[in-house]
Amino acid sequence: MFGDSVLTSFRGPLGYRFEIHSSYLQLVVLVLILSFGNLVTGIIFLAMLTLAIFFHEMGHAWGHYVQGVPVKRVVIYGGGGFVEGTRSADRRQEEFIVAMGPLVNLMLWAVCGLIAQNIPTGLAASLLGYFSLLNLLLFGFNMMPVQPLDGGKLLHLVLKRFVKPITALKWTGAVGLVFSVLWFPAMLFLILTFGWFLLFFPSIRLHWEMYKAGGGRGFR
Repeated sequence: MFGDSVLTSFRGPLGYRFEIHSSYLQLVVLVLILSFGNLVTGIIFLAMLTLAIFFHEMGHAWGHYVQGVPVKRVVIYGGGGFVEGTRSADRRQEEFIVAMGPLVNLMLWAVCGLIAQNIPTGLAASLLGYFSLLNLLLFGFNMMPVQPLDGGKLLHLVLKRFVKPITALKWTGAVGLVFSVLWFPAMLFLILTFGWFLLFFPSIRLHWEMYKAGGGRGFR
């Protein structure tokens, strides 16, 4: 998926190799620019986002671990992260692996939010509340049914339980295509209404190829 441009690596939980890809620097620069001179706020947000991504990928890695699917490495990069296995998992194993990432974010939202509501108001409560909200937003974002997000992968995997693989591919492409087209007006609405925006845009072409079943190589 990426080249070997690695900033640093370390041995993380479960003994897995973690790599920080060089594209992570782009995320650092972007966050600091968008902090509009408030360096402290930018650093705090970057730390929370990185931690949320780390736990998300640990969820995927744990899904590998408990099912005996070996992991080659866990990579954190500018657009998120991914877990690379040494072999392919079967469909049911893959369902569990994919689902565990967003579920970890959902768990962090619940736990951190509960703690924040039950400790004295202050800096710790504010930070925990913010981290809780960030994980809820990451859960919602990752569950969008577009490729290559977890929601799109889960949709494809679950459909394969009920229909032929080629039909599952077409239906996944059709759903993703609708969301991809609607993504642009949705982003415009977020910018104009809340001042929020995402740099991620799902590929219309990819989902169209999946729908036609003329592309989509690499989907199992």
